[in-house]
Amino acid sequence: MMIHTRSLLIVASILILSFASADDARAADDAPQWFKGNLHTHSLWSDGNDFPEMITDWYASRDYHFLAISDHNILSKGEKWMNIRDINKRGNVYALDKYLKRFGEKWVEVRGEDPMKEIRLKGLEEFRGKFEKPGKFLLIQGEEITDKFGSQPVHMNATNIQQLIKPQGGKSVQEVIRNNIKQVIEQSEKTGKPILAHLNHPNFGYGVTAEDIAHVVEEQFFEVFNGHPGVNQTGDAKRPGIDMLWDIANTIRIDKLNAAPLYGLGTDDSHHYHNIKGDALAAKRSEPGRAWVMVRAKKLDAESLIEAMKQGDFYASTGVTLKDISLKDGVLTLEIAPDADATFETHFIGTKKGSTDIGEVLAKVDGVKPSYKLKGDELYVRALVISSKSPPNPTIKDQKEQAWTQPVGWQKHLKKE
Repeated sequence: MMIHTRSLLIVASILILSFASADDARAADDAPQWFKGNLHTHSLWSDGNDFPEMITDWYASRDYHFLAISDHNILSKGEKWMNIRDINKRGNVYALDKYLKRFGEKWVEVRGEDPMKEIRLKGLEEFRGKFEKPGKFLLIQGEEITDKFGSQPVHMNATNIQQLIKPQGGKSVQEVIRNNIKQVIEQSEKTGKPILAHLNHPNFGYGVTAEDIAHVVEEQFFEVFNGHPGVNQTGDAKRPGIDMLWDIANTIRIDKLNAAPLYGLGTDDSHHYHNIKGDALAAKRSEPGRAWVMVRAKKLDAESLIEAMKQGDFYASTGVTLKDISLKDGVLTLEIAPDADATFETHFIGTKKGSTDIGEVLAKVDGVKPSYKLKGDELYVRALVISSKSPPNPTIKDQKEQAWTQPVGWQKHLKKE
């Protein structure tokens, strides 16, 4: 009888441990993790210079978890053939050879003979199965809604879009942004699918000002860094760079408009995929791998990623990796992943209530675990991490690898309506 009781106790202990292990495993599965992705990419479907499968292969074979191919005013669906001469003019006469070598003659569809030879561009639903792996890599349908007001370009990306949205136009820059956002919101409500809309490269053609972005409070996201060399990232003598534009817009939103701030994305805006060498010519091309977002989500699916981004649980990067970002008891703390012998300086940036010093550097902290104690008079605080290391393929003179966190501490300044 004693042996039997002991056996029962042992069995019960094993069961308890098994259940505990299962609970731990489930908790680990549900724990948020960091996913790396690019939400602004172009292919031969619009003005990129490579096939969408080749582009996807570039990102999937590196350390990316998700990608949105976002061509101008078109979705990669339906039948589209392209003349070989037009493909060659985009920048590489070996594009078809490379495509055939990677995917084979059974996959690549060609019709006609030179000079009338055409290649069919594959749609997203045709090739996503070649790349997607649960928890490892995800493709999301995107579109760059390419609009304008007069001569001023106004471009917006829609990620996880289900149906094409045509540019809506408007009687001002702000109205153009608002009209397109309205269409995104309506489609999301109609389809039941979350769609993330973000404003692209506001300094491209200096089409969008900080005041424009501030006043369209329906827009929650914009590109704080875009890897295209022609987007005027640092501004000029008369107009602010993108970092300052962000601070101006957020100061207006929180202090004057009683609205939530913008969150900042990093994107490639990639168009050129051949001969990627980081050479002198690269600074004139829009190549992949220059900027991305790191999203902390529970699952690698569009819904989880978008929900996390709407909560501000992500950061933008051109090379710096953050292991953690936390705000606890009024202290914003970062944990930076070491990178060989690189050193890091973190700027905690914000605007104090009533101050005319917009985007003030509130503190500079060296090391891999910087923190800042919010004083309470800041309308918001964000962190900019600057590495001593240069990116392998820069677009700006004397560029250093960086990471941008999202603004925090702003909620208490908004009045309940």
